[in-house]
Amino acid sequence: MRDPAATAPPRPLPSSSDGAPVDVVTGLASPWSILQVGDGRILVSERDSGHIVRVDRGEAQPIGTVPGVVHEGEGGLLGLAYRDGWLYAYTTTATDNRVIRMRLGDDLSLGSPQVLLDGLEKAPNHDGGRLAFGPDGMLYVTVGDASDTGNAQNLKKLNGKILRMTPDGAVPDDNPFAGSYVYSYGHRNPQGLAWDDHGQLWASEFGQDTWDELNRIEPGKDYGWPIVEGVAHDPRFVDPVAQWSTDDASPSGLAYVDGAFWMAGLGGQRLWRITVSADGRASTDAFFTGDAGYGRLRDVAPAPDGGLLVLTDNTDGRGSPRDGDDRLLHVPPGVSG
Repeated sequence: MRDPAATAPPRPLPSSSDGAPVDVVTGLASPWSILQVGDGRILVSERDSGHIVRVDRGEAQPIGTVPGVVHEGEGGLLGLAYRDGWLYAYTTTATDNRVIRMRLGDDLSLGSPQVLLDGLEKAPNHDGGRLAFGPDGMLYVTVGDASDTGNAQNLKKLNGKILRMTPDGAVPDDNPFAGSYVYSYGHRNPQGLAWDDHGQLWASEFGQDTWDELNRIEPGKDYGWPIVEGVAHDPRFVDPVAQWSTDDASPSGLAYVDGAFWMAGLGGQRLWRITVSADGRASTDAFFTGDAGYGRLRDVAPAPDGGLLVLTDNTDGRGSPRDGDDRLLHVPPGVSG
């Protein structure tokens, strides 16, 4: 019998009297993506096991395991999205990366997977993996170059791209390249998607050795990888609006809350706030650095109270786990640190 807690409404998120981050839950294993279902229930994907867990009441309750997930390197169960009773997932299998969807019951039961897109090249590194629905109702997908740099500039390949599809997996008629899922190209390993107040899409992206990036994504544009990395002032390519040393960022999840972007840093082990002025200039601030930090940060999402949900990722084989890792944090509005 399904656990009655699965259908229970979520409790208010825990908060501290001084506004500091508070654990929503601890003990997650290689978590990757935060998903909020329409009624406020919170789900998290666990990369290595393929589990999807519901987070509430200080517990992480598995609701199911996505069939066919194979963890290798950075691959496994990655991004999640939700729309109209369907749970969407980006998964690594024995042969490829793919986008699937499953019916999500009111009791959080998972239906059988329906493949929307398969055949994406997989690799131990650079699998991309973020899913998000845009204000236009389309599903956007970040796909890494699968460690083959030639993929990013090849419009016949879907790796090294940001893709756009309808909720049922078709190519939208107004995509920039007729008959193609490709929305933008020249990407190395984008893992964050967010839209600003004007409905403009932005993406965070891992650089190689020099610059990580925050990019303003325009349909049909080339973002330069592997020919350039970071700001190049080359008219063939779109320059990033903000860039960071790869030691300071290694960005994954991205959210837009209260007029600012919030970007989770893995290697940089910090949370970045980026504000972009009307003339396109970016200013940045770092939070949770040094002893005040929580280690590697994988994802960030808006919280129902106007604050943030932040997911750590110290158990992925590259971090240094602390007691309680990994954890989902609630950061109340007015973050500081």
